[in-house]
Amino acid sequence: MKRIVLTGGGTAGHVTPHLALVNHLRAKGWEIHYIGTHGGIERQLVGAELPYYPISAGKLRRYFDLKNLSDPLRVLKGVADAYRHLRRIRPAVVFSKGGFVAVPVTVAAWLLRIPVILHESDLTPGLANRLSLPFARILCVTFPDTTRYLKGRGAQKAVVTGTPIRAELFSGSREEGLNMCRFSPGLPVLLVMGGSLGSAVLNEVIRENLAELTKHYQIIHLCGRGNLVPAANRRYFQLEYATEELPHLLAAADFVLSRAGANALVELVSLGKPNILVPLSRQASRGDQILNAASFAKQGLSLVIQEEELSGEVLQERLAQLQQERERFIAAMAASPIKDGTGRILQLIEETARQY
Repeated sequence: MKRIVLTGGGTAGHVTPHLALVNHLRAKGWEIHYIGTHGGIERQLVGAELPYYPISAGKLRRYFDLKNLSDPLRVLKGVADAYRHLRRIRPAVVFSKGGFVAVPVTVAAWLLRIPVILHESDLTPGLANRLSLPFARILCVTFPDTTRYLKGRGAQKAVVTGTPIRAELFSGSREEGLNMCRFSPGLPVLLVMGGSLGSAVLNEVIRENLAELTKHYQIIHLCGRGNLVPAANRRYFQLEYATEELPHLLAAADFVLSRAGANALVELVSLGKPNILVPLSRQASRGDQILNAASFAKQGLSLVIQEEELSGEVLQERLAQLQQERERFIAAMAASPIKDGTGRILQLIEETARQY
């Protein structure tokens, strides 16, 4: 049987594209294994479904922290851990979605001469993928413009594939989503998504302006782990995190307010959901979401509110604009070249494995 190792973690965005591939890989006869951290979100999302091998990993920080002195040792231990697991599994290929856990796995695979395929969802490559790129055969990218941020051999390794999207997202029922929230079909539904960890900024602006917003919208709020609050508003439904419910909630949504993680953006475009993006600020990130959002705004796929400009008044103005121009956004998304990359990535995995 063909064997593949999947790796990546730190956020759900480094894991959900793997979930989109799993059933397709199984159907093609692949035996699938996963290498992640001991306590990361990747273990929660895939640990019960796939054979899971935890390793040590150091966080890749861009700011001063005393842990920066000890984490290189954790990375070296992670390489040794991954080397041991890979030597025992003997996969034909490793597919990495990035995140700090992926670096030691990629290095260990290179030492064992196991081919590695990387995938970058964002417009600009993340630090983990930039560090991993010299040890990989292929870098799959979502955006054609990503190649402008790569140099030399790195640019030569890039293949525009799109991002894998979970097939179940296309099978949601609007009626079931509305029933789940006890909403009526007569008022527009706004879905608020703050990412797998939630967004304090989005949570605050929604809850502070809930009375006014629910005059015009029914709101589904994915607020993040531990962020539920008491609320007695029949037009407001909150969940910490949606898994099997998500396809139905997306089907019920007329509009979406979201962070600008690339996986979420590709899903919104593929589903044709008019959206407003609030990217993470540069104070809280490397600025990748700002670039993602700017790209989508330039293509006419999204409206954007910078985090520093977000307020209840601005949000209501942009929601009114989104509602007024709804058909224009839907048409732009239908014509967009940004699509599901599942098929192309599966093809590259098969081709790379045959060369091993």
